[in-house]
Amino acid sequence: MAKKNKPKSMETEENGGVEEEDPDFSDPEDFVDDISDEELLVDLLRQRPKETDGVESVIIVDGVPLVGAERLEKLKNVVRKQFREFGTIINEFYPTGKDGITKGYIFLEFKDRASAEEAVKQRNNHKLDKQHMFLCNLFTDFDKYENITEDFVPPAPQPYKDHGNLHYYLLDENCFDMFSIMYDGGTTTAIYLNSVPEAQEIENRERWTDTYVRWSPRGTYLATFHAKGIAFWGGEGFRQVQKFSHPGVQFFDFSPCEKYIVTFSPHVDQRAEEHQSVVIWDTRSGQKKRAFNAERPPLWPVFKWSNDDRYFARIGEDMLSVYETPSFGLLDKKSIKVNGIKDFSWSPTDNILAYWIAEDKDVPAKVTLVSVPSREEVRTKNLFNVADCKMHWQKCGDYLCVKVARYAKAKREKNEVKYSGIYYNFEIFHMREKGIPVDSLEIKENIQNFAWEPVNNKFGILSGESTSVNVTFFQVNKGQPPTELKKFEKRPCNSLFWSPQGQFVVLAGLRNLSGTLEFIDTKDFQVMQSAEHFMATDIEWDPTGRYVASCVSWWGHKVDNAYWLWSFQGKCLKKHTVERFCQLLWRPRPPSLLTAQDIKDIKKNMKKYSANFEVQDKMRFSKASREIIEKRQKLMSVFTEYRQRLLGPCNERKEERMQLRGGQDTDTLTSNENDFEEEIVEFLVKKEVVLVEE
Repeated sequence: MAKKNKPKSMETEENGGVEEEDPDFSDPEDFVDDISDEELLVDLLRQRPKETDGVESVIIVDGVPLVGAERLEKLKNVVRKQFREFGTIINEFYPTGKDGITKGYIFLEFKDRASAEEAVKQRNNHKLDKQHMFLCNLFTDFDKYENITEDFVPPAPQPYKDHGNLHYYLLDENCFDMFSIMYDGGTTTAIYLNSVPEAQEIENRERWTDTYVRWSPRGTYLATFHAKGIAFWGGEGFRQVQKFSHPGVQFFDFSPCEKYIVTFSPHVDQRAEEHQSVVIWDTRSGQKKRAFNAERPPLWPVFKWSNDDRYFARIGEDMLSVYETPSFGLLDKKSIKVNGIKDFSWSPTDNILAYWIAEDKDVPAKVTLVSVPSREEVRTKNLFNVADCKMHWQKCGDYLCVKVARYAKAKREKNEVKYSGIYYNFEIFHMREKGIPVDSLEIKENIQNFAWEPVNNKFGILSGESTSVNVTFFQVNKGQPPTELKKFEKRPCNSLFWSPQGQFVVLAGLRNLSGTLEFIDTKDFQVMQSAEHFMATDIEWDPTGRYVASCVSWWGHKVDNAYWLWSFQGKCLKKHTVERFCQLLWRPRPPSLLTAQDIKDIKKNMKKYSANFEVQDKMRFSKASREIIEKRQKLMSVFTEYRQRLLGPCNERKEERMQLRGGQDTDTLTSNENDFEEEIVEFLVKKEVVLVEE
């Protein structure tokens, strides 16, 4: 039932004869609102269209050939081929004159601003042919350059910040190494000096990192992860020396010489103006050098670096893009076209790239070595029936081993090729020999692990099934195929760890193999020691090859978390049980400044040096023993003083004690102490009845 409106006179009577006015919610004329729209509508205003929307992803390309209508489509195909690698082109416009001939410039619209910026950076001054060179600009640059002031204002110089000697730890006269550990589930990080006879704690901080820590390749910095980016710590006291703002960063990588780092944030804010998920930074200045969009799905590492930080590369669709520093542009402004490329790797000592391509119908797979920057192919090797390839460089760059998984004998049925299984062979490239000869080694068993000796010509292979693993050591020879040196059969291991200085190796059964350890000297292949660290998850050699740590990480196993330190001969030196221990990392050392001849002379006179070191070690241990004795003597004196202080009151109450004990003196042990018998008295404390229901 609808409510009828009352006459205004009736409302006045009901209100006692006072006429009510309608409320007025309008602001007075002099009212000033002190709350801005940005505070009230921050989320909506972030999505507000800008004047540059729609044009910031548009570029103008000048220097395009002049063609008529009959050749326009061919020109478009050429231009698309030149620009499609930078992103999807969603619109294109070719202005023409009255005669139907193009005017020499075009407009291209990409899917986003990042793609447009990349296209301008890579294709500006790009030579299309002998007569045409592209000149590329962003459409928004026209307004920017029109409004440039004529008065140049130089930027204010930034004061230099001295971080001190970041390599102070190398001045330690005892040459003790450092290592970091994380425990308490990752909430606490500590730095230790591996001194003799006990490790010395240097730094201990809580909440130092949000996830994990990492040392730089040469040990200069300790890197920590945070919600807003990466922080670097170094120098005495581990002060913060640099930070890199990249929200949501989850991965980062150093260049080999520590000049640059690459950060990767998989979950970037797409509403931001620059939402590139991969960023390259200058380590010392902290400046952003260049940003990239990651592939979908993302792969890590996105870039791989040359040994001298001069080049870095990534794989694209049927191409290999090599960039150079410090310009961070494409080498020669174009990518290397490689159809079917699957993976690549840099030599650890030379600017040589190795990549492999998959088979395509009747075209075999191929491994190619390319010299950079000349792009000269220095060696190729064709491979047949290839399922997969893995590349392993020897640390000194003397050899490259390509582990090839091949299909077994093929049978052709109804125009289809069927394979009966997988077998493995190793293609070993001799990088230091003329023509780079290649040796082949075939292994019929399943390959579980492969590892080069870092500074020599030996390598080890773990083959067979998980229940019966064979460990075989080979030696690479000049002009002859690899020689089998030793084979250990049916070993309970799944990992192989060489000493950084070579010769010594640890065979380990990690995680589900109960932590068995074997220490082997590959000079005569003698098993120096067999041991076990139950449920060990990690093995870490120190940079000198003198010590090795076995770890049970809380990240991999929730109980018995600890790290044990061993000598290279397999003698257990220390066992450290740490609450919820997570990670141990040795601090790397920079490359030695000693020449090969210097190292050879030191090894020749090792007995003379070792005698001095033995004397120093004895002094340290005697000093430690003296400190222990002094500590015990101090504790004994404190106890004696405490005992003498209590003897007085005890003697005063002796008669009272004897009366309670029937005249027997129990304070002094005498020959008749056997007269006393021990009696156990039991009595009821509590009685409780509990009803049990059926």
